[in-house]
Amino acid sequence: MESKRCASGCLFGLGLGDALGAKTEFLSVEEILRRFPPDGPQEPTGDPAPVTDDTQMALSVGEALVEAGRKYSAASLEPTLRRAFVAWWLSPDNNRAPGRTCLSACANLAAGRPWYQATVADSKGCGANMRVAPVGLLPLERDIRGPIAQFQAALTHGHPTALAASDLTAYAIADLAADGTPEELPQRLRAYALSQRTVYHTDWLGPLWKRPDTDTPEEFISRGWDECLSVLDRLDAALAEPKRDRNPCEATGEGWVAEEAFATGLLCFLLFPEEPVAALRRAAVTSGDSDSIASLTGAFAGAYLGMAAWPKDWVSRIEYRERLAALAELWDG
Repeated sequence: MESKRCASGCLFGLGLGDALGAKTEFLSVEEILRRFPPDGPQEPTGDPAPVTDDTQMALSVGEALVEAGRKYSAASLEPTLRRAFVAWWLSPDNNRAPGRTCLSACANLAAGRPWYQATVADSKGCGANMRVAPVGLLPLERDIRGPIAQFQAALTHGHPTALAASDLTAYAIADLAADGTPEELPQRLRAYALSQRTVYHTDWLGPLWKRPDTDTPEEFISRGWDECLSVLDRLDAALAEPKRDRNPCEATGEGWVAEEAFATGLLCFLLFPEEPVAALRRAAVTSGDSDSIASLTGAFAGAYLGMAAWPKDWVSRIEYRERLAALAELWDG
């Protein structure tokens, strides 16, 4: 039986969602429908169809993982992530309305500051987990996947919720790529979050937890997991009475912060688990950070359904398609 090519489906889904949602970010649903009648943007446009910093930084993370090799540790991965993030920061193509947190932290990394001082300590912006999908595609056990997911976030976003939401996002990608059922995914995510609630990965995160208002590393990380558990409550409530025609941001948030981007992107996928194009279109017609929401929706749908999820015409036109394909091929086998 031919492989579903889950890595390809995930990475191209991320890029396609990013391209579709890039047109609608910062707009209300009403304005989106006015500009793209009658139902919002239906497909990425242009050849290439341009993406945003979401796809650029996901590629940076994925390529840094490849460069670091398979014996992952903070010592082996930090230099490759630093180089990749600084290269993105310096790139002339970094002109897609990148987030302030990433810009500030990357400037600090470029100046040579230790990563735990370079990071923006109080930021839990969605830039932490919009780029984490490659970590979920790695053939790893969760006891190493989780620390890597948190560590790549921590270089720019130092808030505990940024770490936990990135970990949870990577877990969802890995689960779906391993044929996890969408219907029971929220239950598995909750169980994972509870199992990790007081686990601080000291070997990876070092002194990041030390804050004036924090006594222990366990106290620090539990704050992040508690916010993720809270947004999972909102996700469960939305799925108990699913409304495909309702703006998903009303249920799980506008996606500017990491846990809401995760939950709203996942909600769009779970409303249309067997209809990936419909899921992307729903994610693009949202009132918040539409490109990040749609990129995560595409990553979830593609991890679950594989490369067959996406129209070939869309795939042939997406920006960075060669880099996306090269990276995915390493993990699709």
